[in-house]
Order: sequence, then structure tokens, then C-alpha cells
Amino acid sequence: MLLALLLGLSLRVQATHIVGGEMELVHQQGSTYTLVLNLYFDAVNGNVAALDAQMTAGIFEKATNRRLQDVTLPLTSNTFVSYTNPACAAGSLSTRKLVYSKDLTLDAATYASAGGYYASVERCCRNLSISNIVNPGAAAQAFYLEFPAVARGGQPFVDSTPRIFPPLGDYACLGELFYYDFGGQDADGDSLAYDMVTPLNGHATASLPDPAQALPAPYSTVTWAAGLSAQNQLPGAPTMTIDARTGRLTVRPTRLGLFVFGVRCAEYRRGVKIGETRRDFQLLVVACPTNQAPTVQLFTAGQTRAYQPSRDTLRLRIDQDPCLRVRFTDPDPGSQLRVRLRPVNFTAPVPTWGGATSGTVRAAGAPDTLQATLCFDPCQTPPGNVYLLDIIVADNGCALPKQDTVRLTFTPEPGRNTPPVLTSSFPPAGGTTPALVRVPVGSSYTATLLGTDADQNPLVLSATGQGFDLSAAGMQFDAQSGAGRATGTFRWQATCTGASSGQELTVLFQLRESAVCNGQPVTLPVRFQLVPAADTVAFVPPNIITPNGDGLNDEFTLPTLPPDFCDVRFAGVTIFNRWGREVYRSPERSFRWGGAGLAGTYYYLITYTNGRKFKGWLEVLPAAGATTN
Repeated sequence: MLLALLLGLSLRVQATHIVGGEMELVHQQGSTYTLVLNLYFDAVNGNVAALDAQMTAGIFEKATNRRLQDVTLPLTSNTFVSYTNPACAAGSLSTRKLVYSKDLTLDAATYASAGGYYASVERCCRNLSISNIVNPGAAAQAFYLEFPAVARGGQPFVDSTPRIFPPLGDYACLGELFYYDFGGQDADGDSLAYDMVTPLNGHATASLPDPAQALPAPYSTVTWAAGLSAQNQLPGAPTMTIDARTGRLTVRPTRLGLFVFGVRCAEYRRGVKIGETRRDFQLLVVACPTNQAPTVQLFTAGQTRAYQPSRDTLRLRIDQDPCLRVRFTDPDPGSQLRVRLRPVNFTAPVPTWGGATSGTVRAAGAPDTLQATLCFDPCQTPPGNVYLLDIIVADNGCALPKQDTVRLTFTPEPGRNTPPVLTSSFPPAGGTTPALVRVPVGSSYTATLLGTDADQNPLVLSATGQGFDLSAAGMQFDAQSGAGRATGTFRWQATCTGASSGQELTVLFQLRESAVCNGQPVTLPVRFQLVPAADTVAFVPPNIITPNGDGLNDEFTLPTLPPDFCDVRFAGVTIFNRWGREVYRSPERSFRWGGAGLAGTYYYLITYTNGRKFKGWLEVLPAAGATTN
């Protein structure tokens, strides 16, 4: 019995495995939430007996520390934490991410305290080899988060706590700057703020590493080694700090060893703090081989002097080469380099790369320096503003890449430009009224256009029907573009299928400089109208016939009537006597009326399909045997 007890105690004492961790509370729907514990486990030195199949969380009211419920969290995931650069993996450093989670109900009747709530899990012990705290083998961790009431003022108050990610899989090099992004996300869009805090120890001990339930706050903290504190958790120059807004962690270690540190992420809604979560983690500092930083230089077109940040400004003009040469290298043999862009005070448009942006230098068959081209589009960036762009080159050094940055200052400027000139063979316009071209039906019309530019900028000529399709109307425009000169030929085969009687078709001809930012195109609107092949509107009809058989004026005909034109066609003729009685009718425009043995004054009415009418009178001289009406 005593031997068994001693063996059990020995296992508990050696259960040193905790690298760190944090908790999350994620809203699902209604009153359902998921409580999550992420525990980071030392996969090299951790005792496998400490890899728990489940953990127990307690939920407490902050104002009173009253326990509301215990939640058993089963193990739902077991994965390895990835390195930023897998090639830098060290056999002495391997971390597992153990995820424990369970859905639970937080009803408004129970969780309505204005002071909010907290959840915690307690577990012992941390790694024996931690360098910056006292008695690390007996140091425990209290995983901790705070969350608000689920209802306020009788209305649901939905909140998911921040998610701090990703976990850290890397080591740091002695004397080298180490950086890592601990910035999190908040599903509700709440503001997040970060600071360094002393890790919580809590109530678990080496003799009771896994309590049946977490105890309420307050929780004791770990004890820092001499000279260290929450503001100086890892000896460094500078010491470990975290950006309050971005969550970016930085340190330049000055001591070898394994160091635990604590980060707090608080969430704010409308300026009021509503919750927080904490992450404890470890950073291993090792002595690394010397790795020299790469360098990057920029050269403008035709220049041999490198661009000098803070002294030079790149002025982008449409009449100048918009590209830069980017040269990057590394003094270390066999270095693998990659160059990238980071806009500082803008998001788009980002310049485009030409050539390779990555490669190996100072190796067999490899060059000492790599070169790429960075090209801007001045037309996509508003002129007059000053933009900042970081060009960053990074190597493949361990534990983290070393890099060099050149901050480019550039501003787009409107270049000198003389507007182009457009001439044509169309009739001149009438002041502000576009020229009118009247084309007889069945005929073909052709006109030429010429665009010129004193600056020899590339020119483009185009033609667009205003509210109609050129080809459907029987129109065609052929253009030849070029530097400083563009020509075009317009043709119209005028048919009734392309236009209707009296309809005006306006074509907009445009000449533009294709490589000029915000250049104003030259436009030329021209109106086109389809007309009859021979318009005899002012025809003079006869007003007397003598149906006596002498071959002269024997019949009433109208050969000079306005011709049929597209949808305007002859509809018919009707002749009346002076009392209005119809004496003749014909739908044929080639009608012939010989008086039909009548004499006297008669009246005719001629109609067209569009409602057009011609009226007149006709005297029929009596022939032998004629009847007067």
C-alpha cells in the first residue's frame, strides 16, 4: 500500500508538462455557448501520464465568487504546434495543442449579473527547466477568462470572447530580435487591447496537480526570479513587450534558457471593458549560428545611385518610366531570399512585380544578387498624395528570418500633356448643334477621321452609337491606333432596316490618349438621318382632264407623288363629287381615272400609311354623252 502510494506520488510530482494555454467562450445560438480550453503540452519532456482525457472548468460570478456550475470538458483535439519555418525545427522543442471543449447553456435568468462572470481550470505542473520563475516544477497554472452577462436591460447581450492565435512553435536566438504576432480576432467586432501580465498559479499543487474542481478567485501568481517582473519577464535588450493595439510580441533575449510569460487580451465594446482572456506560454532561447541580414536596394530608371529612404521621393509621371529595379542579396552562402511589399498608408493599388521575387544566392550556379522589377500604374493612384510602401527582403535564417526594409516614398504627378486634335470629313457643326448628315435610302456614305497628338502619346479612335448598335444600323467603323496618330473610316449603307423615316441616329466619335491619366477625350457627335432617294413633296398635280380620246389629258394620274419610303407608303386615292359622294377609289399609286363619263368639278384625297394626306380638286371637261354631277 505504502509503495503504491509513493509510486503514485512520484508520478504526480514528475507530471511537469504545461507549456501554457488559454480559454475561449464561443456563442453558438440562443443560450448555447461552447467553452474551450487550449492547453499546450510539452511533447518532449512532458509526462504522458499528465495528458488528461478531460478537464473540469468552474464558472463563477465575479462580484461574489459564487460558483454557478462545473463543466466537464472532454479532449476533442490533439495536434502539434507548427513552426513558422519548418526547416528550423529543433528536436528539443515540440509542443502539442490539446483542445478540451463542451457545449453548455447560459440562460438569461442565471447569467444576468452586471459585474459579469469568469471561468477557470486549474492544473499542475509547469516545466522543471523554466528559468525565470521560482520552483517551476511545483508551479501550476490557472487558465482564466472573463465574460459579461448574457442579457442587459432585458435584451440579449451576445458575446464571444477573443481568440488569441496562433500558438508559438518557435524558439528565439540569443542576442537576436525575436517577434511574433499574438494578435487575436473577435467575432463581435469588439476592440482588443493587449498587455503583459504575471502568469496565474492558482490552487493546484504538485501533490494535487489535478483538482476535482477549480476553486474560485483570487488566484495566486507565479513567483518571478530575482530582478524579473510582469514588465520584465524575459531578460532582454529590449525586454519582452507586446504592442497594445496589434498584439505583436518582441524581445531581444540576453540570456539562454526556457522562459514562461503571460499575455492578457481585454475586449471593449463602446469603450467599456466586457471581458478578457489570458495566455501563458514559454519561449526557449538558444545559441544560434551567426546569420547575417540580407539587404535590398532600389534604383529608378537610368539611375546608378540607389534610392535613399527619407531623402528621396519617387515622383510618378505618365511621361516617365514607372518601374524600379529591386536588387537584393545576402552575405551568407546558400541563403534563400524572398522580397515582398507592405503598403504603409494605403491598401490599393499595389505595384506589380516583374521577374523572380525569390531565389537562392551565393550557391553553386546561383548569382550573388537577385533582381526584380517593380512597376507602378500612375493612372490608378490619385495624384497629389504621398504614399509609403515598404519593400522587404527576408532570408531563411533560424529561428526567424532576418530581413531588410526600404521604405519608399512616392507621389503621382500629372505629367505635361498637350490635348490631342481630332479632324474629320463630316460637315461642320452648327455651333453647339452636332453636324447633320442626310443620307438617301439605298446609298452608301463614307467619312474619314484623323487624330494627332503633339506629345506622341498612343491614341485610340472609337465610335459608339448613342442608344443603338452600329452594325445593326448598317454602320461600320474601322480604326488604326498608334503613337501620336490614329485614323478611322466610317461607312453607312443606308437601308430601311437600319433606320426609320425621319429618325436621327447620333454616333459619338472619340479620340483618347491610352497612356494618359485622367486625360479628357476629344469627342465628336454626328447626327445621321435617312431620307428618300428622291423627295418630291412639293409635287404639282394636274387640275383638269379632257377625256375625249385625243391622247392629251385623257386621265387623272399622279406620277410625281412622293415615293414610298421605308415605313411611309402610298395607302390609296379616293375621288368625290361636289356633294361628297365617292365616285372612285384605288389602293394603287399607279392609278388612272378617266372620268367614267362624268363632267364637272371633283375632289380627291390621297393618303399615306403614316397619316400624311394630299387634297385637291379636279375639273373634268365634258365629252360627248358625259353626265354632269
